[in-house]
Amino acid sequence: MPSTPPTLGDFTVLPISFPPLPSFPEPTTHYLYLRRNTPKIPTPTDSRSLFLTNCPVDSTDIHLRSLFVSLVGPGRFESATFEDERKDTAHKLSPLDAAVPVNAVHLLRAHGSTKKRKREEEEDAERSKEDEAARLPSTWTRPLRRSGSTAVVLLADEKSVEQALKACAKASKTKKYPEWGAGVADKVPALGSVWVKQHNRLCYPDPATLQQAVDAFSAVFARREKEAAEISKRLRNEPDEDGFVTVTRGGRNAPASRSEAEEARKKMIERAEKKRQEMEGLYRFQLREKQKEEQEELLMRFEDDRKKLEAMRMKRGKFVPEA
Repeated sequence: MPSTPPTLGDFTVLPISFPPLPSFPEPTTHYLYLRRNTPKIPTPTDSRSLFLTNCPVDSTDIHLRSLFVSLVGPGRFESATFEDERKDTAHKLSPLDAAVPVNAVHLLRAHGSTKKRKREEEEDAERSKEDEAARLPSTWTRPLRRSGSTAVVLLADEKSVEQALKACAKASKTKKYPEWGAGVADKVPALGSVWVKQHNRLCYPDPATLQQAVDAFSAVFARREKEAAEISKRLRNEPDEDGFVTVTRGGRNAPASRSEAEEARKKMIERAEKKRQEMEGLYRFQLREKQKEEQEELLMRFEDDRKKLEAMRMKRGKFVPEA
């Protein structure tokens, strides 16, 4: 059997030993790839973090902690962030934002941040508590990762990163592979049939928990609707950055949605753009016609000059000088 290369491009290869399982009673080897974390947007912790790819599907931060403890010893591992968790953080949509009318969400985000910074921080903390109260418990006791997923591991310092990479190269060379999940069986929820049964049970929360979440959601929904109505009322007499005032309908006291004003503005811009393109087409047509006339005029002048030259040659041939 060919030996495993210690590196693959910029990555250090770390073979991991998987013990036999009831579903697959044979030991196997999984390959984890590590390198220094170099994201497109640098962060202050890049120097002491590692980028991992081809993570096992059952990976958790507890599994990675156990793995790095076996490589560099205890006290070096700080945290792990998986690919799906990073995406959820970047594009996270609160259940309240998903259900509150779009117009209210836009108004609150665009015009609801005029308070002082301290007040904003207090409201952000309060809103986080409200969102947590309105969110139902997760229906899964433990996530499963996408095959070949990635993670970023944060270590104590840059020296720990160097030691981890050296330990990976040494393990690959000596063929003493760390065992995946060693000592974590009692620290993470079990998978298999127990995991599926717990999921089925969590899909049906008890009535008290469900009622509490619904009440919290309704309270926040009503408060955000009230805030959006107040902002919309204030914007009736305030022009935006382009000098437009919010369109109203149904009387002076009933402001129309800001999305309608934005849609009308987009239509006006589209009409102006279409008219400009039509005028450009007309100008191009006139330019082509003018160029065509100039070419025809040049051809006519060339033909006249050619006839004159031919007549001069014929006249010169008939000339006989006197003796």
